[in-house]
Amino acid sequence: MYGRRMLAVGALLGALLPGLGAAQEKPLKIGVLTDMSGPFATLVGENSVEAARMAVEDAGGSVAGRKIEVVFGDTLNKADVAANLARRWFNVEGVDVLVDVPVSSVALAVQAVAKEKKKVVLFSSALTDRLSNEDCAPYSVQWMLDTNVLARGTVRSILEGGGDSWFFISADYAFGHSMERISQELITSYGGKFLGSVKNPLNTPDMSSFLLQAQASKAKIIGVANVGADFRNIVIGAADFGLLAGGQKLASMIVYDADIIALGLDKARGLLMTTAYYWDLDDKTRSFAERFFKRRNVMPNMIQASVYSSVAHYLKAAKETGTFEPEKILPQMRAMPVNDIFATNGKLRPDGLMEHDTYLLEVKTPAESKSKWDILKLVRRIPAEVGYPPLSASKCPTLAK
Repeated sequence: MYGRRMLAVGALLGALLPGLGAAQEKPLKIGVLTDMSGPFATLVGENSVEAARMAVEDAGGSVAGRKIEVVFGDTLNKADVAANLARRWFNVEGVDVLVDVPVSSVALAVQAVAKEKKKVVLFSSALTDRLSNEDCAPYSVQWMLDTNVLARGTVRSILEGGGDSWFFISADYAFGHSMERISQELITSYGGKFLGSVKNPLNTPDMSSFLLQAQASKAKIIGVANVGADFRNIVIGAADFGLLAGGQKLASMIVYDADIIALGLDKARGLLMTTAYYWDLDDKTRSFAERFFKRRNVMPNMIQASVYSSVAHYLKAAKETGTFEPEKILPQMRAMPVNDIFATNGKLRPDGLMEHDTYLLEVKTPAESKSKWDILKLVRRIPAEVGYPPLSASKCPTLAK
Protein backbone atom coordinates (compact mmCIF):
# COMPACT_ATOMS: atom_id res chain seq x y z
CA MET A 1 0.00 0.00 0.00
CA TYR A 2 2.80 2.37 0.98
CA GLY A 3 4.66 1.65 -2.24
CA ARG A 4 1.60 2.32 -4.36
CA ARG A 5 1.08 5.65 -2.57
CA MET A 6 4.66 6.71 -3.26
CA LEU A 7 4.29 5.79 -6.93
CA ALA A 8 1.09 7.83 -7.13
CA VAL A 9 2.74 10.83 -5.47
CA GLY A 10 5.73 10.48 -7.76
CA ALA A 11 3.50 10.38 -10.82
CA LEU A 12 1.62 13.45 -9.63
CA LEU A 13 4.85 15.39 -9.01
CA GLY A 14 6.14 14.33 -12.41
CA ALA A 15 3.01 15.74 -14.02
CA LEU A 16 3.23 18.97 -12.05
CA LEU A 17 6.95 19.66 -12.29
CA PRO A 18 6.97 20.71 -15.98
CA GLY A 19 4.23 23.22 -15.21
CA LEU A 20 6.09 24.45 -12.15
CA GLY A 21 9.24 24.88 -14.21
CA ALA A 22 7.35 26.89 -16.83
CA ALA A 23 5.80 29.05 -14.13
CA GLN A 24 9.24 29.79 -12.70
CA GLU A 25 10.71 30.73 -16.10
CA LYS A 26 11.60 34.42 -16.17
CA PRO A 27 9.37 36.51 -18.44
CA LEU A 28 10.75 38.04 -21.60
CA LYS A 29 10.83 41.75 -20.83
CA ILE A 30 10.45 44.35 -23.58
CA GLY A 31 11.35 47.82 -22.35
CA VAL A 32 9.71 50.80 -24.02
CA LEU A 33 12.12 53.63 -23.30
CA THR A 34 10.23 56.80 -24.20
CA ASP A 35 9.11 60.33 -23.35
CA MET A 36 6.16 59.97 -20.98
CA SER A 37 5.92 63.54 -19.69
CA GLY A 38 7.88 65.91 -21.95
CA PRO A 39 7.33 67.73 -25.26
CA PHE A 40 7.22 64.49 -27.30
CA ALA A 41 4.87 62.56 -25.01
CA THR A 42 1.92 62.85 -27.38
CA LEU A 43 4.01 61.56 -30.29
CA VAL A 44 5.43 58.60 -28.39
CA GLY A 45 4.76 57.89 -24.69
CA GLU A 46 1.65 55.85 -23.93
CA ASN A 47 0.94 55.41 -27.63
CA SER A 48 4.27 53.67 -28.20
CA VAL A 49 3.68 51.46 -25.17
CA GLU A 50 0.29 50.46 -26.58
CA ALA A 51 1.80 49.61 -29.95
CA ALA A 52 4.29 47.29 -28.23
CA ARG A 53 1.46 45.64 -26.30
CA MET A 54 -0.47 45.05 -29.52
CA ALA A 55 2.52 43.27 -31.06
CA VAL A 56 2.85 41.09 -27.95
CA GLU A 57 -0.85 40.20 -28.06
CA ASP A 58 -0.63 39.32 -31.74
CA ALA A 59 2.30 37.02 -30.92
CA GLY A 60 0.09 35.17 -28.42
CA GLY A 61 1.51 36.67 -25.22
CA SER A 62 4.38 34.21 -24.97
CA VAL A 63 7.19 32.94 -27.16
CA ALA A 64 9.85 30.23 -26.86
CA GLY A 65 8.32 29.12 -23.57
CA ARG A 66 8.43 32.53 -21.92
CA LYS A 67 5.61 34.90 -21.06
CA ILE A 68 6.16 38.36 -22.58
CA GLU A 69 6.01 41.43 -20.37
CA VAL A 70 6.06 45.05 -21.57
CA VAL A 71 7.60 47.60 -19.20
CA PHE A 72 8.15 51.29 -19.85
CA GLY A 73 10.19 54.17 -18.50
CA ASP A 74 10.43 57.94 -18.89
CA THR A 75 13.75 59.24 -20.22
CA LEU A 76 12.86 62.87 -19.38
CA ASN A 77 14.67 63.51 -22.71
CA LYS A 78 17.98 63.40 -20.81
CA ALA A 79 20.82 61.20 -22.00
CA ASP A 80 22.14 60.44 -18.49
CA VAL A 81 18.69 59.54 -17.17
CA ALA A 82 18.03 57.22 -20.10
CA ALA A 83 21.46 55.57 -19.92
CA ASN A 84 21.10 54.92 -16.18
CA LEU A 85 17.61 53.50 -16.64
CA ALA A 86 18.76 51.24 -19.47
CA ARG A 87 21.68 50.01 -17.38
CA ARG A 88 19.41 49.25 -14.40
CA TRP A 89 16.92 47.45 -16.64
CA PHE A 90 19.68 45.27 -18.09
CA ASN A 91 21.59 44.63 -14.86
CA VAL A 92 18.83 44.36 -12.27
CA GLU A 93 15.40 44.01 -13.83
CA GLY A 94 16.17 41.52 -16.58
CA VAL A 95 14.97 43.53 -19.56
CA ASP A 96 15.95 41.76 -22.80
CA VAL A 97 15.30 44.34 -25.51
CA LEU A 98 14.65 48.10 -25.71
CA VAL A 99 12.32 49.82 -28.21
CA ASP A 100 11.26 53.34 -29.26
CA VAL A 101 13.92 55.65 -27.61
CA PRO A 102 13.14 59.20 -28.82
CA VAL A 103 15.61 62.11 -29.07
CA SER A 104 18.89 61.49 -30.81
CA SER A 105 21.21 62.36 -27.91
CA VAL A 106 19.28 59.97 -25.68
CA ALA A 107 19.42 57.23 -28.30
CA LEU A 108 23.18 57.56 -28.73
CA ALA A 109 23.69 57.22 -24.96
CA VAL A 110 21.39 54.21 -24.78
CA GLN A 111 23.07 52.60 -27.78
CA ALA A 112 26.42 52.80 -25.99
CA VAL A 113 24.98 51.00 -22.95
CA ALA A 114 23.31 48.34 -25.11
CA LYS A 115 26.58 47.75 -26.96
CA GLU A 116 28.47 47.35 -23.68
CA LYS A 117 25.86 44.94 -22.30
CA LYS A 118 25.38 43.10 -25.62
CA LYS A 119 21.64 43.77 -25.61
CA VAL A 120 19.26 44.44 -28.49
CA VAL A 121 17.79 47.91 -29.00
CA LEU A 122 15.28 48.69 -31.78
CA PHE A 123 15.06 52.43 -32.43
CA SER A 124 11.87 53.90 -33.86
CA SER A 125 11.75 57.58 -32.93
CA ALA A 126 15.47 58.47 -32.88
CA LEU A 127 16.43 59.76 -36.30
CA THR A 128 20.10 60.74 -36.26
CA ASP A 129 22.09 58.93 -38.93
CA ARG A 130 24.96 58.49 -36.45
CA LEU A 131 23.13 55.44 -35.09
CA SER A 132 23.88 53.54 -38.29
CA ASN A 133 27.08 55.34 -39.28
CA GLU A 134 30.02 56.25 -37.06
CA ASP A 135 28.23 55.18 -33.84
CA CYS A 136 26.68 51.98 -35.20
CA ALA A 137 26.51 48.94 -32.91
CA PRO A 138 26.11 45.22 -33.64
CA TYR A 139 23.01 44.91 -31.43
CA SER A 140 21.04 47.92 -32.71
CA VAL A 141 18.53 48.47 -35.52
CA GLN A 142 17.17 51.84 -36.68
CA TRP A 143 13.71 50.70 -37.69
CA MET A 144 11.67 53.70 -38.84
CA LEU A 145 13.79 56.31 -40.65
CA ASP A 146 16.96 58.29 -40.32
CA THR A 147 17.86 61.83 -41.31
CA ASN A 148 19.41 60.65 -44.57
CA VAL A 149 16.15 59.16 -45.77
CA LEU A 150 14.04 62.13 -44.70
CA ALA A 151 16.33 64.61 -46.40
CA ARG A 152 16.60 62.62 -49.62
CA GLY A 153 12.81 62.43 -49.93
CA THR A 154 11.95 66.02 -49.05
CA VAL A 155 14.88 68.05 -50.37
CA ARG A 156 15.17 66.36 -53.75
CA SER A 157 11.45 66.73 -54.45
CA ILE A 158 11.43 70.45 -53.67
CA LEU A 159 14.60 71.11 -55.66
CA GLU A 160 12.99 69.47 -58.67
CA GLY A 161 10.06 71.87 -58.25
CA GLY A 162 12.25 74.99 -58.36
CA GLY A 163 12.99 75.55 -54.67
CA ASP A 164 16.69 76.16 -55.23
CA SER A 165 17.72 78.48 -52.33
CA TRP A 166 17.48 77.35 -48.71
CA PHE A 167 17.87 78.63 -45.14
CA PHE A 168 17.48 76.24 -42.19
CA ILE A 169 16.01 76.56 -38.70
CA SER A 170 17.41 73.48 -36.98
CA ALA A 171 16.99 71.95 -33.55
CA ASP A 172 20.17 72.31 -31.52
CA TYR A 173 20.71 68.62 -30.84
CA ALA A 174 21.93 65.60 -32.81
CA PHE A 175 18.83 65.20 -34.99
CA GLY A 176 18.78 68.85 -36.12
CA HIS A 177 22.52 68.95 -36.74
CA SER A 178 22.42 65.74 -38.76
CA MET A 179 19.38 66.74 -40.81
CA GLU A 180 20.85 70.13 -41.68
CA ARG A 181 24.21 68.66 -42.67
CA ILE A 182 22.71 66.03 -44.94
CA SER A 183 20.26 68.50 -46.48
CA GLN A 184 23.06 70.98 -47.19
CA GLU A 185 25.06 68.29 -48.97
CA LEU A 186 22.04 67.33 -51.08
CA ILE A 187 21.11 70.94 -51.91
CA THR A 188 24.58 71.87 -53.12
CA SER A 189 25.15 68.58 -54.95
CA TYR A 190 21.96 69.15 -56.97
CA GLY A 191 22.85 72.74 -57.88
CA GLY A 192 20.90 74.57 -55.17
CA LYS A 193 22.10 77.33 -52.81
CA PHE A 194 22.45 76.88 -49.05
CA LEU A 195 22.25 80.43 -47.64
CA GLY A 196 22.75 79.69 -43.96
CA SER A 197 21.11 78.38 -40.83
CA VAL A 198 20.25 79.10 -37.20
CA LYS A 199 19.84 76.62 -34.35
CA ASN A 200 17.13 76.73 -31.68
CA PRO A 201 17.24 74.95 -28.29
CA LEU A 202 14.73 72.18 -27.61
CA ASN A 203 11.29 73.38 -26.51
CA THR A 204 11.72 77.04 -27.48
CA PRO A 205 8.41 78.93 -27.05
CA ASP A 206 9.47 82.11 -28.88
CA MET A 207 10.92 81.53 -32.38
CA SER A 208 10.79 85.19 -33.46
CA SER A 209 14.55 85.84 -33.62
CA PHE A 210 15.16 82.69 -35.66
CA LEU A 211 12.32 83.47 -38.05
CA LEU A 212 13.53 87.02 -38.62
CA GLN A 213 16.95 85.69 -39.61
CA ALA A 214 15.30 83.24 -42.00
CA GLN A 215 13.21 86.06 -43.48
CA ALA A 216 16.29 88.26 -43.95
CA SER A 217 18.07 85.50 -45.85
CA LYS A 218 15.63 85.89 -48.79
CA ALA A 219 15.80 82.11 -49.31
CA LYS A 220 12.92 80.63 -51.29
CA ILE A 221 12.69 77.67 -48.91
CA ILE A 222 12.93 77.70 -45.13
CA GLY A 223 13.95 74.20 -44.10
CA VAL A 224 12.57 73.23 -40.69
CA ALA A 225 14.62 70.53 -38.96
CA ASN A 226 12.43 70.45 -35.86
CA VAL A 227 9.64 68.28 -34.47
CA GLY A 228 6.71 68.58 -32.09
CA ALA A 229 5.95 71.89 -30.39
CA ASP A 230 9.04 73.56 -31.84
CA PHE A 231 7.91 72.71 -35.37
CA ARG A 232 4.42 74.06 -34.69
CA ASN A 233 5.77 77.29 -33.19
CA ILE A 234 7.86 77.86 -36.30
CA VAL A 235 4.90 77.34 -38.64
CA ILE A 236 2.67 79.67 -36.62
CA GLY A 237 5.42 82.27 -36.33
CA ALA A 238 6.14 82.15 -40.05
CA ALA A 239 2.54 83.14 -40.74
CA ASP A 240 2.58 85.87 -38.09
CA PHE A 241 5.83 87.42 -39.41
CA GLY A 242 4.66 87.33 -43.01
CA LEU A 243 7.23 84.89 -44.37
CA LEU A 244 4.64 83.00 -46.37
CA ALA A 245 2.94 86.17 -47.58
CA GLY A 246 6.35 87.35 -48.75
CA GLY A 247 6.76 84.34 -51.01
CA GLN A 248 8.92 82.12 -48.85
CA LYS A 249 7.84 78.52 -48.24
CA LEU A 250 8.36 76.15 -45.35
CA ALA A 251 9.65 72.64 -45.92
CA SER A 252 9.63 70.42 -42.87
CA MET A 253 12.08 67.56 -42.69
CA ILE A 254 9.68 65.56 -40.54
CA VAL A 255 6.03 66.06 -39.63
CA TYR A 256 3.62 63.92 -37.62
CA ASP A 257 -0.15 63.68 -37.94
CA ALA A 258 -0.69 65.40 -34.59
CA ASP A 259 1.29 68.41 -35.81
CA ILE A 260 -0.97 68.86 -38.82
CA ILE A 261 -4.15 68.49 -36.78
CA ALA A 262 -2.91 70.94 -34.15
CA LEU A 263 -2.03 73.52 -36.81
CA GLY A 264 -5.14 73.01 -38.93
CA LEU A 265 -5.26 72.32 -42.65
CA ASP A 266 -5.72 75.99 -43.46
CA LYS A 267 -2.19 76.70 -42.15
CA ALA A 268 -0.46 73.44 -43.07
CA ARG A 269 -2.04 72.89 -46.51
CA GLY A 270 0.37 72.05 -49.30
CA LEU A 271 3.21 71.09 -46.95
CA LEU A 272 5.29 68.24 -48.37
CA MET A 273 6.91 65.61 -46.20
CA THR A 274 8.47 62.17 -46.34
CA THR A 275 7.01 59.53 -44.06
CA ALA A 276 7.36 55.81 -43.41
CA TYR A 277 3.67 55.15 -42.67
CA TYR A 278 0.28 56.82 -42.96
CA TRP A 279 -2.86 55.22 -41.62
CA ASP A 280 -4.87 55.58 -44.86
CA LEU A 281 -2.36 54.17 -47.39
CA ASP A 282 -3.94 50.75 -47.92
CA ASP A 283 -6.11 48.06 -46.32
CA LYS A 284 -3.33 46.84 -43.99
CA THR A 285 -2.54 50.29 -42.63
CA ARG A 286 -6.24 51.06 -42.18
CA SER A 287 -6.90 47.80 -40.33
CA PHE A 288 -4.08 48.43 -37.85
CA ALA A 289 -5.16 52.05 -37.42
CA GLU A 290 -8.74 51.08 -36.61
CA ARG A 291 -7.57 48.64 -33.92
CA PHE A 292 -5.23 51.24 -32.45
CA PHE A 293 -7.87 53.98 -32.52
CA LYS A 294 -10.26 51.85 -30.44
CA ARG A 295 -7.59 51.64 -27.74
CA ARG A 296 -6.14 55.17 -27.76
CA ASN A 297 -8.75 57.32 -29.53
CA VAL A 298 -6.06 58.59 -31.92
CA MET A 299 -4.75 57.27 -35.21
CA PRO A 300 -1.27 55.77 -34.97
CA ASN A 301 1.60 57.74 -36.43
CA MET A 302 4.64 56.19 -38.10
CA ILE A 303 6.40 55.78 -34.74
CA GLN A 304 3.65 53.56 -33.35
CA ALA A 305 3.58 51.53 -36.57
CA SER A 306 7.36 51.18 -36.37
CA VAL A 307 7.31 50.11 -32.70
CA TYR A 308 4.67 47.49 -33.50
CA SER A 309 6.66 46.23 -36.48
CA SER A 310 10.00 46.05 -34.63
CA VAL A 311 8.54 44.14 -31.67
CA ALA A 312 6.57 41.79 -33.93
CA HIS A 313 9.64 40.97 -36.03
CA TYR A 314 11.79 40.43 -32.93
CA LEU A 315 9.22 38.00 -31.50
CA LYS A 316 8.89 36.22 -34.83
CA ALA A 317 12.64 35.67 -34.91
CA ALA A 318 12.57 34.47 -31.29
CA LYS A 319 9.93 31.92 -32.22
CA GLU A 320 12.02 30.70 -35.15
CA THR A 321 15.23 30.34 -33.15
CA GLY A 322 13.77 29.38 -29.77
CA THR A 323 16.17 31.76 -28.07
CA PHE A 324 16.65 35.40 -27.11
CA GLU A 325 20.43 35.48 -27.35
CA PRO A 326 21.37 38.53 -29.49
CA GLU A 327 24.04 36.54 -31.38
CA LYS A 328 21.31 34.17 -32.63
CA ILE A 329 18.18 36.28 -32.82
CA LEU A 330 19.67 39.20 -34.78
CA PRO A 331 20.96 37.03 -37.68
CA GLN A 332 17.48 35.51 -37.88
CA MET A 333 15.90 38.98 -37.95
CA ARG A 334 18.23 39.92 -40.81
CA ALA A 335 17.46 36.73 -42.70
CA MET A 336 13.67 37.31 -42.67
CA PRO A 337 12.01 40.02 -44.77
CA VAL A 338 9.80 42.47 -42.86
CA ASN A 339 6.26 42.11 -44.17
CA ASP A 340 3.59 43.69 -41.99
CA ILE A 341 1.48 46.83 -41.57
CA PHE A 342 4.62 48.99 -41.62
CA ALA A 343 6.85 47.58 -44.37
CA THR A 344 6.71 45.36 -47.44
CA ASN A 345 9.85 43.32 -48.08
CA GLY A 346 11.83 45.43 -45.64
CA LYS A 347 15.32 44.21 -44.85
CA LEU A 348 17.79 44.71 -42.01
CA ARG A 349 21.10 45.98 -43.34
CA PRO A 350 24.45 45.16 -41.72
CA ASP A 351 24.92 48.83 -40.80
CA GLY A 352 21.80 48.70 -38.60
CA LEU A 353 19.21 50.33 -40.88
CA MET A 354 15.93 48.59 -41.63
CA GLU A 355 15.53 49.50 -45.30
CA HIS A 356 11.99 49.89 -46.67
CA ASP A 357 9.88 51.99 -49.01
CA THR A 358 8.89 55.48 -47.90
CA TYR A 359 6.23 57.92 -49.11
CA LEU A 360 6.09 61.53 -50.21
CA LEU A 361 2.83 62.97 -48.87
CA GLU A 362 1.14 66.36 -49.12
CA VAL A 363 -1.17 68.02 -46.60
CA LYS A 364 -4.71 68.25 -47.94
CA THR A 365 -6.72 71.41 -48.23
CA PRO A 366 -9.76 71.78 -45.94
CA ALA A 367 -12.01 71.10 -48.93
CA GLU A 368 -10.26 67.80 -49.68
CA SER A 369 -10.52 66.46 -46.14
CA LYS A 370 -13.50 64.29 -45.18
CA SER A 371 -12.76 63.86 -41.45
CA LYS A 372 -10.45 64.98 -38.65
CA TRP A 373 -7.82 62.36 -39.47
CA ASP A 374 -8.11 62.64 -43.26
CA ILE A 375 -5.20 65.05 -43.64
CA LEU A 376 -2.67 63.70 -46.15
CA LYS A 377 -2.60 62.48 -49.72
CA LEU A 378 -0.02 60.34 -51.46
CA VAL A 379 2.21 62.08 -53.97
CA ARG A 380 4.42 59.09 -54.71
CA ARG A 381 5.96 55.98 -53.24
CA ILE A 382 9.75 56.21 -52.86
CA PRO A 383 11.34 52.76 -53.40
CA ALA A 384 13.85 51.68 -50.75
CA GLU A 385 16.72 51.68 -53.22
CA VAL A 386 16.00 55.34 -54.02
CA GLY A 387 15.19 56.63 -50.54
CA TYR A 388 18.08 54.97 -48.73
CA PRO A 389 21.74 55.75 -49.34
CA PRO A 390 23.77 52.82 -50.69
CA LEU A 391 25.51 50.60 -48.18
CA SER A 392 28.82 51.63 -49.73
CA ALA A 393 28.25 55.16 -48.38
CA SER A 394 27.91 53.97 -44.78
CA LYS A 395 30.52 54.99 -42.22
CA CYS A 396 29.66 52.09 -39.88
CA PRO A 397 32.96 50.65 -38.55
CA THR A 398 31.41 47.16 -38.35
CA LEU A 399 31.29 46.97 -42.14
CA ALA A 400 35.07 47.30 -42.38
CA LYS A 401 35.39 44.09 -40.39
